[in-house]
Amino acid sequence: MSEAQFKKAVEIVGSLPKDGPVKPSTDDQLYFYKYFKQATIGDVNTTRPGLLDFTGKAKWDAWAEVKGTSKEEAWKKYVERFLAILEAAGDDASKKHIEEIKAAA
Repeated sequence: MSEAQFKKAVEIVGSLPKDGPVKPSTDDQLYFYKYFKQATIGDVNTTRPGLLDFTGKAKWDAWAEVKGTSKEEAWKKYVERFLAILEAAGDDASKKHIEEIKAAA
């Protein structure tokens, strides 16, 4: 996967309508989060949030799971997961998004 394909996938994920046919699960969202952070920042570089910040801890833990992953591998994992979600949806908009991602160079 190229950086351009990763950026296109990130753009599309960020613009998905809440009531649209493609609804990434909570697990998918954490997956995208951890690989986005790994691809754009690298290894987790903050302290783990406190006890009462459940969402923050889940995000931090997810990101920490992929410590040492290269940005290229993070791009690949992010894009592959999103393409699988789009392919499963199978609607016309999803097919268009798949074409856009694959065409990005």
